[in-house]
Amino acid sequence: MPAEWEPHAATWLSWPRRGGISFPDSFERVIPALRAMVAALIESEPVCINVCHDAHEAEARAALRGLAMERITFHRIPTNEPWCRDHGPIFVTRRGGTRAPLAVVDWGYNAWGNKYPPFDLDDAVPQRVAQILRLPVFFPEMVLEGGSVDVNGAGALLTTESCLLNRNRNPHLSREQIEQRLRDYLGVRDILWLGNGIAGDDTDGHVDDLARFVAERRVVTVLEENPGDENYGALQENLERLRAARIDGSPLEILTLPMPGKIVREGARLPASYANFYIANRCVLAPTFADPADEIALSILGDCFPNRRVVGIDCRELIWGLGAFHCLTQQQPATSIP
Repeated sequence: MPAEWEPHAATWLSWPRRGGISFPDSFERVIPALRAMVAALIESEPVCINVCHDAHEAEARAALRGLAMERITFHRIPTNEPWCRDHGPIFVTRRGGTRAPLAVVDWGYNAWGNKYPPFDLDDAVPQRVAQILRLPVFFPEMVLEGGSVDVNGAGALLTTESCLLNRNRNPHLSREQIEQRLRDYLGVRDILWLGNGIAGDDTDGHVDDLARFVAERRVVTVLEENPGDENYGALQENLERLRAARIDGSPLEILTLPMPGKIVREGARLPASYANFYIANRCVLAPTFADPADEIALSILGDCFPNRRVVGIDCRELIWGLGAFHCLTQQQPATSIP
């Protein structure tokens, strides 16, 4: 599995349904963030959008009117919810040889531990994409969401115990069996385990809200500075785990991102995190929250990606769906560097 900063052929999205459960009573309010996301992406690479039917496509086109639509391709792949990172295909590449240079790994999907049925349409997305692209498909026979892993493209993978070892995903598999499937189907050697996720994260602790590779040996991780905040202990422990982690025997370079202030809506804490950024070919999409820490986070990401434009987009409405830009996107690697 290539690193996210390696060249993309396209970014895949699943357009949200007005009747979906992700944005209760706020569908119209998330449209500005979605439009801003697509507007930034099409300046970087082609965008593929999954839609359920003609009316759904028409609704998406209306929201995106005025953008360069020739950079967008709509595919009739129906979905339950818009979180393409988790239900979409994970692409893997083959270095050299005569067989297909790109393939799809179809991990099982059960809506984060059967929390949000139905999810049958989402579970079918990887095979549908593979059919459209005429790609081979591998079946690990294990439940895994794309947001639960992050790779450096050179044999290392970040994940969390709270998610991947949760019994609501793969109760029949041991830790060792899960690690073996990650090695077999994603081509990794070093698996770096973090502990728990942030408060409000209904995925049981996806790593893309916690820590991300930004280079082969460099990781950014979120840190809560307020000891009274419920995220403080878990994020401190994850930092200590990263400090102890090794890739091929060598330590990581660790940068820290701040956490935004606590966001509560209708009595529920929302999982706002600057780690949920997406690395496109020419830009980095970064969530912002009208918080004093926004500019600090954008500056840090700018230092990490000096050759990409960091685009901060207000996610205060989007986070009501419990995700941000990394959760919404899935990269299709380029099979050759242009």
